[in-house]
Amino acid sequence: MDLSLVIPCFNESDSIDQMHAQLNEIRPELARRGSFELVLVDDGSTDDTYERLKAAFADWEHVQIVRHERNRGLGAALRTGFAHAHGEVIVVTDSDGTYPFTTIPAMLDMMTPDVDIVTSSAYHPQGGVEGVPAYRLLFSQGASLIYRLLVNRHIHTYTAMYRAYRRRVIEQVPPTLEGYVVMAEILVNALLAGYRVVEYPAVLHVRKFGQSKAKIWRITKSHLRFQAHILWRRLAGLFYAAPVTTGRVK
Repeated sequence: MDLSLVIPCFNESDSIDQMHAQLNEIRPELARRGSFELVLVDDGSTDDTYERLKAAFADWEHVQIVRHERNRGLGAALRTGFAHAHGEVIVVTDSDGTYPFTTIPAMLDMMTPDVDIVTSSAYHPQGGVEGVPAYRLLFSQGASLIYRLLVNRHIHTYTAMYRAYRRRVIEQVPPTLEGYVVMAEILVNALLAGYRVVEYPAVLHVRKFGQSKAKIWRITKSHLRFQAHILWRRLAGLFYAAPVTTGRVK
């Protein structure tokens, strides 16, 4: 496969129709670019998410729907999705459409041969936010600001899920943490390992269907623990061990 789309889902029954409609809209463009597959991970939903995913994407040629028996969190859902993905490029995106699925081709356009990760960035000077509650932005922007100070000031957004990765990045710096902090973990470890990251200025929209599952205080504590770990290693003169790569450390 040239491309894998990995989409974790948890109790997203209300958002599946709009997901399906937007993905069908870009399906011809993705097919024009090469072979691609869709990997949907139902992370132990208690509603009819799994059944609706099967019905909605029954006509897709290359689709996998993987189901967790219980809710295991975003970290586990991503590891499951990556384990089932065969693409040389892997796009991960939110299931609720807060970043429109129709922007995937534009993001892929930025995956030039010298780029390893393209990450969406609502906090980029050319990005934006529409309708998201101020208290949620406060925590997210604050977390990204601390990561900028600790890791790389040129990256504006560290917490977004919507990204495109080259397969080698996931193989060499696999995610280990649980919950939403896993997105920062992947990006931070990739940056410290020397992979080249570029930002796709994006507009983050408030979700129109269902309810957010994010527990703000729990997520904030996870970020603070991870940031403290980075700071400790910085102060001790240590860094995350760079992975064994194919020689493309920049």
